[in-house]
Amino acid sequence: MKVGVVTFPGSLDDVDALRASRLGGHEAVALWHGDHDLRGVDAVVLPGGFSYGDYLRCGAISRFAPVMTEVVEAAGKGMPVLGICNGFQILCESHLLPGALIRNDHQRFVCRDQRLRVENTTTPWTASYADGQEVMIVLKNGEGGYVADAETLDRLEGEGQVVARYLDTNPNGSLRDIAGVCNERGNVVGLMPHPEHAVEDLTGCGTDGLGFFTSLAAAAFA
Repeated sequence: MKVGVVTFPGSLDDVDALRASRLGGHEAVALWHGDHDLRGVDAVVLPGGFSYGDYLRCGAISRFAPVMTEVVEAAGKGMPVLGICNGFQILCESHLLPGALIRNDHQRFVCRDQRLRVENTTTPWTASYADGQEVMIVLKNGEGGYVADAETLDRLEGEGQVVARYLDTNPNGSLRDIAGVCNERGNVVGLMPHPEHAVEDLTGCGTDGLGFFTSLAAAAFA
């Protein structure tokens, strides 16, 4: 598959996401925030970083980037879209995912290896995992606290839209220990931890994150 990775001004992890996509067996395509087309890709990754300097709110300016018009339209037609960290924030600001990400409850940036439980393996981004599989993935954020009203949280839980949950400790105050969610259709996934930093042993965090990229092929042939 052709996986497009969008670079916004201030993106930090776009190169890592491109590499992870290649290691996942795909053709990686670099996309620019000012692009008006997606260059024929089959899936899109919005990487982590500080797009547009995180001015106003994290992801608040990025939602108006020309490429996001194309991403929103493609997502509505079923294209798989993964937002990682800042990408998750952009998806929420673009209303492709419910809820919002706010300042960590302890008011400090956190950087650590974080244990997660994969709660939903029916999405195109998690099909390589087993139900309830526990993984270790890098986490680094200052505004990673996932929040939503009680009705939305209940709906996400009831409809199986919680994709991943923090284990052992809640690193940022996310409600109900939520680390990632998906839309109702399941093709759009937002994840606060960084699976692209856990795709090869060289980085020291193992390869538990690689499944988020190999899953595209697994889902396609499911």
